[in-house]
Amino acid sequence: MILFQKLPKGEHLSADEVHQRLLQEQTPLSLSTVYRTLHLMSKMGILRELELAEDHKHYEINELNEGSHHHLVCIRCTKTLEFKSDTMQKIGEKVAKGSGFSLLDCQLVVHALCPGCQRSSA
Repeated sequence: MILFQKLPKGEHLSADEVHQRLLQEQTPLSLSTVYRTLHLMSKMGILRELELAEDHKHYEINELNEGSHHHLVCIRCTKTLEFKSDTMQKIGEKVAKGSGFSLLDCQLVVHALCPGCQRSSA
């Protein structure tokens, strides 16, 4: 948990990255323990589990007081930017309410090419 609290705002870590950082801090945990702990912390609502550009999940601290935010992800270099959208929040609330649900979280991941990757492919 402390590892995620120390992260700069907007940084997301995969299980492998968490494992490497823990090893650097002399905290010897197996990778399978890291995966199980991240999964549990997500289920408990402590962490937010994200499916970004790669084939594996990333995690960030779940700051419920800050409201929902969304992610813009470059599909080539995986650069990720966070953004807020009142419109997306309202849509999520309307759809949930219309179906009798109570909205807990609203996440949008926009897959795109960042300016650097656009220049390199031109």
